[in-house]
Amino acid sequence: MKMPLEGVTVLDLSHALAGPHCSTMLADYGANVIKLETPGAGDIARAWGVPMDGGETSYFVGLHRNKKGISIDLKNPEGKELFFKLIEKADIVLENFRPGALEKLGLGYEAAKARNPGIIYCSVSGFGQDGPYRERAALDLILQAESGMISVTGEEGGRGVRCGVSIADLAAGMYAAYGILLALRVKEKTGEGQRIDVSMLEGQMSLLGVMIGSYLRDRELPLPMGTAYKALLPYQTFRTQSRDLALAVGSEKLWKIFCPVIGRPDLTDDPRFRTNRERAQNRDALIGILQEVFLTKTFEDWEKLLLEAGVPVGAINNIEQLVEHPQVKARGALVDMVHPRAGPVRVVGVPVRLSNTPGAVRTPSPRLGEHTAETLKSLLGLPDAEVQRLIAAGVAHAPKD
Repeated sequence: MKMPLEGVTVLDLSHALAGPHCSTMLADYGANVIKLETPGAGDIARAWGVPMDGGETSYFVGLHRNKKGISIDLKNPEGKELFFKLIEKADIVLENFRPGALEKLGLGYEAAKARNPGIIYCSVSGFGQDGPYRERAALDLILQAESGMISVTGEEGGRGVRCGVSIADLAAGMYAAYGILLALRVKEKTGEGQRIDVSMLEGQMSLLGVMIGSYLRDRELPLPMGTAYKALLPYQTFRTQSRDLALAVGSEKLWKIFCPVIGRPDLTDDPRFRTNRERAQNRDALIGILQEVFLTKTFEDWEKLLLEAGVPVGAINNIEQLVEHPQVKARGALVDMVHPRAGPVRVVGVPVRLSNTPGAVRTPSPRLGEHTAETLKSLLGLPDAEVQRLIAAGVAHAPKD
């Protein structure tokens, strides 16, 4: 085995971001991900992002590497039968339709299980498969709002803001991949598949778990704190003479090292600041003192001093600075590939590095229906004439070029 998920077939009906992020994680490590789209526009994300050559968009190209693309009309009776034939060959179904939508089409978990008892059927939704909110439309912004994530994100004293990335979608996608791997482990032991229910709301609650736990203990409502963190101090950004600096003094040991480095050894014995608890109680006074100190030198000066002392410090990079970052370049964290329509593109590589069975960016995102004919012939064993008939009848779609 060269990759961890070789031999695992995923029938991916998902769209937008949460589900596709999950299937990309699986595809990067060898799973045979078959992305099933409806004829016509396909995945709504094909229209998102910066337009590229050949009609592709940066959003779709960056998200759907390592997958095969097929296009089948699931409302057509023959299309439904193709779906079930694919189910019989698959290990996993992934979908993020509104709860109940696939059941109405006769394509839900029970129907899939009847054709393949070992199927792992993963459903990602905004609020879960039951409960009073189950049928609500669920885009990332809505879940960041409903979950409380927005209420704790933003500048102190200001209104809450959306996290800069689609954190509700991305977290749900990662939890879905985690759930699928757990279910695969169970299937290895028992031979049984199961239903996986991933809620974006509960994914955000998991990320907010420490804050929720604190609130349930002291009933103090968490509010936006900018770059600061309630549990640790000092742990935030500061202005310098050149650019802003991110500082994380995460222990009492580091606090005693930090104060002499910045020329204020007296702070370690100041009764207001001796412990993290006392520093938190006197937050405003301490932050004011530290801000004055940091304005006496440039970021480069402070970075050198703090790094030499072993105090965690970082620069606040923008995306341009990130892609040119020496660590990003040294690790090869950005990967070049060639898309058949868009041409040369650069994407973020695989984030988890395994020494013996590494993942990789192997193929570009598929065109709509690019692998329809290939998949129907190789996976289902349909003769070429039957495949062409299905395409001509509009049951399936394949690009003409």
